[in-house]
Order: sequence, then C-alpha cells, then structure tokens
Amino acid sequence: MNVKQANKFGFSINRSRLIDYDTSDRKVREYVTLREPSFKLCFACGGCTATCTAGQHTSFNLRRLNTYIRRGEIEPLREEVTRCMLCGKCLLVCPRGVNTRNVVAMAAEAIRKLERNEL
Repeated sequence: MNVKQANKFGFSINRSRLIDYDTSDRKVREYVTLREPSFKLCFACGGCTATCTAGQHTSFNLRRLNTYIRRGEIEPLREEVTRCMLCGKCLLVCPRGVNTRNVVAMAAEAIRKLERNEL
C-alpha cells in the first residue's frame, strides 16, 4: 500500500462544520429581536413547522429559519425567508405566543436593509 492509498483509507477530511458564534453576523438577530420581542420566547418546539402550508408544498421550514437567524447565517436565511406565504397558521399553534409571521417579515426586512447597507 502506497502513501496515497493509505490516506484514503477509512475516512476523508471534510470542510469544517464548526459554527463560530463570535464571528457570526448578529445584525439580523438583533433587528428581529428588537422589533419582535416574543422571538426570545421561542424554544424551537416545531409546532409552527408542522402546521406550515408553505412547508407542505416547498422546502420552507420555520424552525430552520429560526436557527439561521440565531446563528447569524445570512445567505441561507436570505433564501429561506422568501418561501413563507405569511398565512399566519403558525401563530395559532405556538405554545409560547411567538408572533412568527412578524419574525419572518422582520427577517426579510433586515435582509433588505443589509443589502442596502442600512443595517
């Protein structure tokens, strides 16, 4: 067995999946939290995602959107936020009373402001 074959045995080295919260962009999270304080109450139970009409017809996932906002992952958030139909069914099932429709709207607004360098 030569050196090249030995390096391919058993596993391969992938790109790091480490999330560095110290270098993440907190602007969107702060913008959303300031304008919709109930966002802090969310504990990601998934009730909103289970009832979501857009999630049944597209790959939209409100729980994933929540994670992107909290992690400061702007690029995937930019795509995810456009899939919501703002129907409000998620509001009806949230056990903590989070105004999820407003969270999505504020996230979309924050992204637009980021693109115009207003945030």
